[in-house]
Amino acid sequence: MNNKLIIAFLCFSLFGYSQKKASKKVVEIKPKAEFVADLIAKMTLDEKIGQLNLPTSGDITTGAANSSNVAKNIEEGKVGGLFNIKSAQKIREVQKVAVEKSRLKIPLLFGMDVIHGYETTFPIPLGLSCTWDMKLIERSAQIAAQEASADGINWTFSPMVDISRDPRWGRVSEGSGEDAYLGSQIAKAMVNGYQQDDLSKNNSILSCVKHFALYGASEAGRDYNTVDMSRIKMYNDYFPPYKAAVDAGAGSVMASFNEVDGIPATGNKWLMTDVLRKEWGFKGFVVTDYTGIPEMMAHGVGDLQTVSALALNAGIEMDMVGEGFLTTLKKSLAENKVTIEQIDNAVRLILNAKYDLGLFQDPYKYCDVKRAKTEIFTSSNRLEARNIAAQSLVLLKNEKQLLPLKKSGTIAVIGPLADAKENMAGTWSVATNMDKSISLIAGIKEVAANANVLYAKGSNLDYYAAFEEKATMFGKTLHRDGRTKEVLLAEALKIANQSDIIVAALGESAEMSGESSSRTNLEIPQAQKDLLQELLKTGKPVVLVLFTGRPLVLVQENETVPAILNTWFAGSEAGSAIADVLFGDENPSGKLTATFPRSVGQVPIYYSHKNTGRPIGNKEGKFEKFKSNYIDERNEPLYPFGFGLSYTTFDYSNLKISSEKINFNEKINVSVEVSNTGNYEGKEVVQLYLRDVVGSVTRPVKELKGFQKIALKRGEKQTVTFEISSEDLKFYNSDLEFVAETGKFEAFIGGSSDTENKVGFELNK
Repeated sequence: MNNKLIIAFLCFSLFGYSQKKASKKVVEIKPKAEFVADLIAKMTLDEKIGQLNLPTSGDITTGAANSSNVAKNIEEGKVGGLFNIKSAQKIREVQKVAVEKSRLKIPLLFGMDVIHGYETTFPIPLGLSCTWDMKLIERSAQIAAQEASADGINWTFSPMVDISRDPRWGRVSEGSGEDAYLGSQIAKAMVNGYQQDDLSKNNSILSCVKHFALYGASEAGRDYNTVDMSRIKMYNDYFPPYKAAVDAGAGSVMASFNEVDGIPATGNKWLMTDVLRKEWGFKGFVVTDYTGIPEMMAHGVGDLQTVSALALNAGIEMDMVGEGFLTTLKKSLAENKVTIEQIDNAVRLILNAKYDLGLFQDPYKYCDVKRAKTEIFTSSNRLEARNIAAQSLVLLKNEKQLLPLKKSGTIAVIGPLADAKENMAGTWSVATNMDKSISLIAGIKEVAANANVLYAKGSNLDYYAAFEEKATMFGKTLHRDGRTKEVLLAEALKIANQSDIIVAALGESAEMSGESSSRTNLEIPQAQKDLLQELLKTGKPVVLVLFTGRPLVLVQENETVPAILNTWFAGSEAGSAIADVLFGDENPSGKLTATFPRSVGQVPIYYSHKNTGRPIGNKEGKFEKFKSNYIDERNEPLYPFGFGLSYTTFDYSNLKISSEKINFNEKINVSVEVSNTGNYEGKEVVQLYLRDVVGSVTRPVKELKGFQKIALKRGEKQTVTFEISSEDLKFYNSDLEFVAETGKFEAFIGGSSDTENKVGFELNK
């Protein structure tokens, strides 16, 4: 019998499945626990440690380290997965090395940052959250999974569910805003969309909840920085979205870069074992972030061997890029710094995931090149992306109903982001084909085909080329114009004076937010502010189409510009979706999920704050000595959480409560009548907030506890009802017990967190 037949025979006898080069044949295998246990029993120590190693293909790097000799390591069984490799054919070739050339033929995981879509790209997550539509959000993740899986990917490093209340932090663009309740609903929707409750399907992929934990609360809004907070704040305000994702069945979790209680999260046993495993019952595996293990050395907690052992002891199963496990665990085991039981458990959890994905039955399950040709960036997927993008836009101002625009006359489209298709997808859009993205100018010309559309850049992103270079990385160039600012402005003013209306496309470039894109100045760059003021001086009506990955300070713009449409970065179909809204084919219905400050000095700012012993007593922004206010700024934000205008108007009336008292085993209903009092059909997000008036610990002034997105025709009215039980009144007390306490409560219903429509009730024993 030749060597090839011997290998094939051994493969079948050991694992119960047969590999015939690139065969798609699916063979029945043993139940998971038995199969994985048998496999682990056959593995050498080196092969076990190899399963814990996650190198990158080298296509994209976000840290300081690089892996080498990846193919050789795969052959030697020293790689458990690979990420940042794209295309079904390439992945098939690499998988073939693992299942035909390695001793035990264990298939690889293939991961990628499929954050807000694959080639069909949806709005950045912060924008997606502003739809307040869980079905649409889940659908976006489902389409992303379908496309990624068709191209060989079986694992995504998403959703990012970090709560952030500091827009200086660039990665606020990747999350769902400031609120734990809304963030929890979105976390569940994203996990369900990716995994579809059935990882055996060839169009579902493993999700990875990140970044555990508290990453969005980094000091000074500076990425990778220290986080320090009380545990009661962790449990009430920051943990819920992570737990919701775990409860939804997320298959993996990613550790965060920051420290928690003085210990880096990657080595924090309380976080990874006590909370995640013991309290929440997480059954999947935990992976580090990029070079998370060796980066603990810079935190000052030990050398590479020490921090690698610290990570394994804490409950980390897979080492992304750092190779600390690969190079030190064997020695640590010999020195009794880790145990073989810990290594075996980590291997078991990773093999479980591969089993659940069906990779042992068919390691080429995700490598069908026919699917790659027919299921990626399809016209139907793009149409859905366009629809979802339109619903993510937030109308911040619309003086004298300037919007929607007419599809006629002469329209001047001016600004450095008007013809910037490379920037439409936003940050962390690694699979996007930027050449196929729809720019704003292209979208306007498509939707308003009968209008005379003129274009001028008007200014560069910023006066300084060095800043623009930092803000346009990863191929997202704005094609900096070498002409002087005076020449650029003159060209813009020339077409502005020829037009009936000006659409100013301004704001951030895609990479001004995202990882390692923290800012201390939250205003539009000065070059663009100067351009905008000159456009306003023409006397022509101006619509500001605002591109941003974070809340910005827009006091001057709010005071001077008649209409502001916040478009975030709306994805590959951005230009068309924005035009749909500008010209009224879609009525804007997005609502903010992050507070917009009046000044960077107000940060961190969020709606669910607590009262002080000396709360300010007025709503007019008047300064009061010896009250908790600023001497140079108002307390309230520019745009509150939950805010967003429509082309129509909605009236709230007849707020009712079914009972003013409730027991622990009872429920009450709170209802309100919502009327469309304007001239357009529209959608409204009706929001329920609760306040615990007296508690054993201080409680927020309001907390979101429910929402419904409804559609009303012109003149139509609808009664919206929310059910409240004692479960909705629970919080973590000073003993970290999840309890509801008797006493008085208030329920608010309205179109934003600023609503004063309220009724009171009591919870009794």
